[in-house]
Amino acid sequence: MGRRFYTWHLTFEGQDDVHQLAAEYRSVLAPLGDILTPIPNQWLHLTMQGIGFVGETKEQDVHAIVDAAHLRLAAIQAFDLQIGPAVLDPEAVLLHAHPDGRVRAVRNAIRGAIGDVVGEVPEKAKGFIAHVSVAYSAEDGPAEPIAQLLAGLTLAPAQARISSAELIVIHRDNQMYEWEPFAKVPLG
Repeated sequence: MGRRFYTWHLTFEGQDDVHQLAAEYRSVLAPLGDILTPIPNQWLHLTMQGIGFVGETKEQDVHAIVDAAHLRLAAIQAFDLQIGPAVLDPEAVLLHAHPDGRVRAVRNAIRGAIGDVVGEVPEKAKGFIAHVSVAYSAEDGPAEPIAQLLAGLTLAPAQARISSAELIVIHRDNQMYEWEPFAKVPLG
């Protein structure tokens, strides 16, 4: 069993449109076999901001961050988001989330909550790309077979409703990110 990590995500429980689009991509990518690890619907997520490893982060700080996040996220109203189309990344097949302004506002609020409690926020603010992965690379190899399958696809983006941010305890024991919920903080 690997290490556990506290991190904030947007998750897609009950988001049928996102699940349907991910299923369509998994179906298209299935002929590639074991070179990709498809992500089941229950583990679809949009990574927001890490806090730290369990056992290295004080649980009282984690609870205080959740409290601070409640205050900051209350100022952001729930919003709609488009997920897709797919983009090939060296480590995954990604679905970009757009427009990403509200996602960035949620991330900035979470970063502010972390900063309120522990001062320095782990992970850089720059370089964040709002996306949902539908498959992870499982081995080194050429990207061309994946690119060929994705080329010319005209799958409509999925519509998602974002009404909360989740603090989770994540691990990657089974070749993909899986988690246990820690706290769910509503927007607005």
